[in-house]
Formats: sequence, C-alpha cells, structure tokens
Amino acid sequence: MSDVAIAPAGSEAGLFDRALKRVTLLWRDMAASVTGPAEDASWEARMRACLEARGGEISARNRAASLAQSYLKVDEGGQADFFNALAGFDSDPQMVEAAMREVSAARDSAVRAAAKAKLRRVLEPPRLRLLTQFTTIPDGMKFLVDLRADLQRLMGKDPVLNALDADLRGLLANWFDLGFLDLRRIDWNSPAALLEKLVGYEAVHRIKTWRDLKNRLDSDRRCYAFFHPRMPEEPLIFVEVALVQGLSASVQKLLDEKAPVQDLRKADTAIFYSINNCQRGLDGISFGNFLIKRVVALLQDELPNLKSFSTLSPIPGFRRWLEEQANMPEPRLLTEDENKQLVEWSGLGSGREALKALLAGPRALAGSWGLKAEPVLTRLCARYLVLETGRGGKRARDPVGHFHLSNGARVERINWRGDISDKGMRESLGFMVNYLYDPTKIEDYHEAYVGEGSRAATTALRKLARSGPS
Repeated sequence: MSDVAIAPAGSEAGLFDRALKRVTLLWRDMAASVTGPAEDASWEARMRACLEARGGEISARNRAASLAQSYLKVDEGGQADFFNALAGFDSDPQMVEAAMREVSAARDSAVRAAAKAKLRRVLEPPRLRLLTQFTTIPDGMKFLVDLRADLQRLMGKDPVLNALDADLRGLLANWFDLGFLDLRRIDWNSPAALLEKLVGYEAVHRIKTWRDLKNRLDSDRRCYAFFHPRMPEEPLIFVEVALVQGLSASVQKLLDEKAPVQDLRKADTAIFYSINNCQRGLDGISFGNFLIKRVVALLQDELPNLKSFSTLSPIPGFRRWLEEQANMPEPRLLTEDENKQLVEWSGLGSGREALKALLAGPRALAGSWGLKAEPVLTRLCARYLVLETGRGGKRARDPVGHFHLSNGARVERINWRGDISDKGMRESLGFMVNYLYDPTKIEDYHEAYVGEGSRAATTALRKLARSGPS
C-alpha cells in the first residue's frame, strides 16, 4: 500500500531458508519427546492433544513445536487442511446460548456481572489458546506472523477462515502494540544479516547493489525500523530518510550514488522517500503513522537545523484512474483549451484520443508533444490527489495519499518526472508528490481528514485541482 510497500514473498529466500533450518532443528529436538498422536495423525487430533495439555507445560510446548514443524513441511493443500481444522475449534454454540440466557435472566447487577464474565469466557474459541501456545516455542512469534500471511493468501471469501483470521489478527494487534516495540536506527555497521533483510524487504525503490545500500546508509541518510522483543532480528517496518536542502523533486537524483554527501550543518529538510512493511502477516496492524512521528521527533533532537519534514512519494493509482476516466463514454476531464492543445500537439482527433495515446507507453510521454502536455497532466494529477475519493466517498482515492493524509500530512507539491523508472512511468506517468509533515499541524490535519474527509493541501494545488471541469 503506497510508499508503505510490502516486499514480495520469496524476495530473500536464501536468508530465510537458513533461519528456518536453524529453527526447525530446534523444534525437531523438542518434538522428539512428544507423546500422543503420531505425526501422521489428523490435524484435528494433534490440535486436540495440544489443547488438552496432558503432562504439563513442557509437554504442551513440545507438542506445539511438533505441530509447527509439521505445518512447515506441507504444501498449499496441507496448509488449507491445517487452517480448516484450526477454524473448527470454535466456541461451543450450546454453551454460548446457555450463557446468554443466564445474562438475560439475571435480576441484579452482581449476578448479571458474573453472567457476563461467564459469557465472555465461553465466547472465546479454544483455537485462541492453541495459537497462544505457539508463542512459547523458539521463534514462535515469527511463526504466527508467517502463519497469518499464509492464511490471508488462502482464505478467499470463506467466512470460517475469515473468522479465524480476525482472531489471529486480534492476538497479533495486542502483542504488537506500539508500547512493546523498539525503534532502532540501522546503519552500515548493523549486522550483515539485518542489512541483507533490508535489501530483500525494500519494495518501493529496489536496492540494486551493496554500493547502493551503503549510499542509503551514508552520513547524510538515516534508516529507522520498529522491532519486537520476540523478533529482535526481524524489522517490522522501516523508513529511509535523506537529509537535504529544500524539497526533493526527483528520486533518481536523491538516490544518485555519485552525488556528493550533504553537509549536515546545511541540511534543512528531511525527506522520507521509502517506507516498507516487512511482515505480510501484520497486514491491517498500522505502524507507519507512529514510525514517521517518532522519527520526526528523533531528527529534531539530533539536528535542530532541520526545518521541514516531507516525503517524496509515488502516486501508484494515478495512471489507472486516468485510464478509467479516458475510457468513459463522455469523459469530463479536459477544459476546452486543453482539448484544443492536445489535438494540436498530437495530431489526433480529440483530447481524449491524445490522452489514451499518452497512456499507451513511455515513448509517447517522452516525445515532443508528450512533454508539452505536462501542464495538463499536472492539473489532472492535482485533481486526483486533492479531490478524487475512494471507498465511502471521504478518503483519498490514492492509497499513498490516504496513508499520509490520515497521518496528518499536507499535499505540498507535485513533481513532474519525479520518478522516471519503468515502475514510476507505469504507475504514475513519472509523477511524484511531496507530502509535508508540519509538527505544529499534524494533529489538526489528522483530525480534519479522519473526521470530515478534509484534505490539507497548499492553496496553489487546491486552486489547480478545481480549475478543470467539475
């Protein structure tokens, strides 16, 4: 979602395979002493044995390790069977109905309070206890995070598995509460294994070489990540920051390995240019807004000369939205003057045809008339960012825009040819945008957007966005 991106599965398979081998050897040793259903018994039988907890805590822990080890051996079909068996350990409907009757029949506050407490207990499905058992084994928390990633891939529209996902998400949301997380800086002296993971998890602007990585961790750069104490070697989310003079307009210039290192005494702006969620299993559990605010506070303390805090963000939905509009029977995108100009520059029959030609590929955009179309495309981009809505009619249509606006940022500036990579041209015709984080206005902007859907933007951009057809 956005410049908050998620690394593709398998992007660092070699590193994770080594870590997995180490963990499964530990689990194998623990599982060797397990008594009860054999490894080839049904998932349901083995899960029931875990829940019965015969033999004490150590035996229960070893059974959980055996179950986790078996899960990692199966294919996608076996994973689906595992989740369906786990979902079957739901609340007992008869006990729930009986407890509800007791609540309804209670006549005084004390009896009613006891009945409600009993209802809460019987509503809790046994599978929650089984999921919690996995946290007692080595790297069990990471196992659960990865387990949810597999579940989300497989669950589709199955209401039973959706309920299981809600249970697991609720547990993870409690365990990964912000108060339990550590914010750490990553630099060139960080452990090699961590740097290797950084390369694998970077999905916004791929790290191509070790020299590229070193450049991103130089003295005029910062990288911060949240970690959980039970996953100390696994970043949950990280942000990359460039310390520069003024707002950056081009990510290629920002990441230029040959550019001179910035004198930190002259730097007045911190540019957040890449934010990456690292764990698919934590989807829906937000860290990004807290991360940015914490990093702003750290940078203010470290470098008091910094006056501005801004992003240089992609606009991943812009091209798709423009294609939808251009393909509508009667698009209301262009002013009369814009339509005439596009026809004149392109030699095509209408402004709509010219727009469709521009969207056909990067070659048209790089041509002479494509370059002339910059003012038209910039206005349309402003409209998309400032006015276009998505779900519910209040939130910004662009996912990156929604993320930053909900965090209290302001749409500050649109940058033509801000990202001329294949990905940048494909997703946003090369446009990028600066979202400004003003520490004195963050809360006000956040409240206005979340409460009323009001988007903070500069007067110039707001005027530009409204200058076309309604």
